[in-house]
Amino acid sequence: MSIRPADPAHCPAVRGESPLAAHARARQVYPVPGAFDRSSDHMKRAHDLIPGGAHTYAKGDDQFPEHMSPVIVRGQGCHVFDLDGNRYIELGSGLRSVTLGHAHPRICEAASRAMQQGTNFVRPAALELQAAEAMLANVPGADMIKFAKNGSDATTAAVKLARAYTGRDLIALCYDQPFFSTDDWFICTTPMDAGITDATRRETLTFRFNNLQSLQKLFDDYPNRIAAVLMEAERDEVPAPGYLASVRDLAHRNGALLIFDEVIAGMRLGSGGGQVLHNITPDLSTFGKAIANGFALAALAGKREFMELGGLRQAERDRVFLLSTTNGAESHALAACIETTAIYRERDVISNLRNIGETLRDGFNAISREHGIADYLQTAGHPSNLVFVTKDPDHQKSQPYRTLFMQELIRRGVLAPSLVVSDAITERDLDHLFWAIDGAAGVYARALSDGIEPLLEGRPVKPVFRKRI
Repeated sequence: MSIRPADPAHCPAVRGESPLAAHARARQVYPVPGAFDRSSDHMKRAHDLIPGGAHTYAKGDDQFPEHMSPVIVRGQGCHVFDLDGNRYIELGSGLRSVTLGHAHPRICEAASRAMQQGTNFVRPAALELQAAEAMLANVPGADMIKFAKNGSDATTAAVKLARAYTGRDLIALCYDQPFFSTDDWFICTTPMDAGITDATRRETLTFRFNNLQSLQKLFDDYPNRIAAVLMEAERDEVPAPGYLASVRDLAHRNGALLIFDEVIAGMRLGSGGGQVLHNITPDLSTFGKAIANGFALAALAGKREFMELGGLRQAERDRVFLLSTTNGAESHALAACIETTAIYRERDVISNLRNIGETLRDGFNAISREHGIADYLQTAGHPSNLVFVTKDPDHQKSQPYRTLFMQELIRRGVLAPSLVVSDAITERDLDHLFWAIDGAAGVYARALSDGIEPLLEGRPVKPVFRKRI
């Protein structure tokens, strides 16, 4: 079945319909899932061959309700389909990497055309400069860019560049933001730190978001040793007025670079990420996920004086081995990036993502209030990058209650580890989403009143970062 893209003609968020009106119209639109037998069998075999059964920890079985972990075979628009033939609205949008919808025809066609001309060569492809120009047009504070395959590599390259430029060893990163890299310099700050040396642990410092004093204390405690301050301009919490500018000024006064991780925010909070949304220019920034609508592409962008250390045109400083990846400039991913940026230029995707997210957020919270559980089931974050917060009867954040809510959403055809929207969500999809949220919230209210044990099927989900199974 063809899924219509969202546009002002039929998306209630864009055409001005109130969230409460959209919620009042909520109804089941799509068939709900049946069995999960083929997906379950698949995962049993996958665990024999793949550590964890998946190549991203966020996709692991432990992140989803037990016996309700569908294995996806295809996606279209905001919908995905599993091995058992079940259909879901996917809120999470490919771990936030898909803003325009799965299998977007224009992007797939552009990638296919490029692929048929060859994917990798012994010299740079013409597409590399075209993609660089397209991306840098979205990031006004950056002069140069280097492509890679994942955000972790790009962010680690930014860290290395900052250390080389400043001659310092320490990195200060924001503790309240959940993920920056798979590399040891970040993973050492999590409970899942096996195999990392004490020397590496000592090189990473942490500060709190919206707390300038905690960052100032690091500069006071480690004078002339911090190479860079690394953070997202916005994640689940909005920066306080003046906070980001103060962080930049504090870093620069102390001789450190400011690095923004825009891997999630880029093409979602703004075409150029949080730095454009909040009008703050960092020294370096990293991108990934949605810059090619889910095709494997990431980037490090920054000011020329820093980026040229990894180039061939400066002779004053030691060269930096910045990024060098065989597949970093695969032609089809670059073509997907160019086409993605073209679509963003043609229409205001950023505003539509925000409007759809606001409709979802306001309808979700209205439903929670109607069930009398607004203090226990809530939304958080930017409208285009929403998450839900689940609390137990004692008002403590709860993994069992998170599992119950996900369980009931999956039962109603919504796959939602988060509430992250895509531009492909339509009015019909919103109808079904509000119907599913209403049903799941009703079960949640019963659990708060009568106890969760009879309602929760199987073990709770667990945090990704933990010491033991």
